[in-house]
Amino acid sequence: MQSSVVQKSRAKKRLKGKLLFSPIDMNAAFSRLLREHSWRESRVSYWVTKDAKLIRQTLTMPPEEQKQEIEAAGETPIFSYNQTDFVKDRVAIEVQFGKYAFVAYDLFVKHLAFYVGDRIDVGIEILPMKSLQSQMSSGVPYYEGEMYNVVRQGRGVPAVPLVIVGIEP
Repeated sequence: MQSSVVQKSRAKKRLKGKLLFSPIDMNAAFSRLLREHSWRESRVSYWVTKDAKLIRQTLTMPPEEQKQEIEAAGETPIFSYNQTDFVKDRVAIEVQFGKYAFVAYDLFVKHLAFYVGDRIDVGIEILPMKSLQSQMSSGVPYYEGEMYNVVRQGRGVPAVPLVIVGIEP
């Protein structure tokens, strides 16, 4: 624990006085540009419960039927949804300048859910290259590291066609 605090402290000292790229401003710029070209947020709602067998049984049902089936089985339905930032023409785009943990969620949950649900044919993940990430606040993912993580999983994982795009300054 102590070493990670020291590393963070050193990183802050190293960046002190330097002008950093703002992940929030970059996300806003991407959002504005994509919306200008008719890319829109998309949400898929569904109901879950603690019973895995019941989830498998209701997985392909419309949300209203899922809830009824879960209640009929005596379980408590829990409302949930998957949301993706931008969808157009069966393509989903996630722009990820947030924390690195969100990339795995995008790749292995969001894109996959929309693909399995037959709402998209391909997912696109936009990430900073290491050269840009090193000029941003801490905790931001970078293309090369996430590409490594995907390749390490082996072919076919995640089970959705993906394009990973790295941007640099």
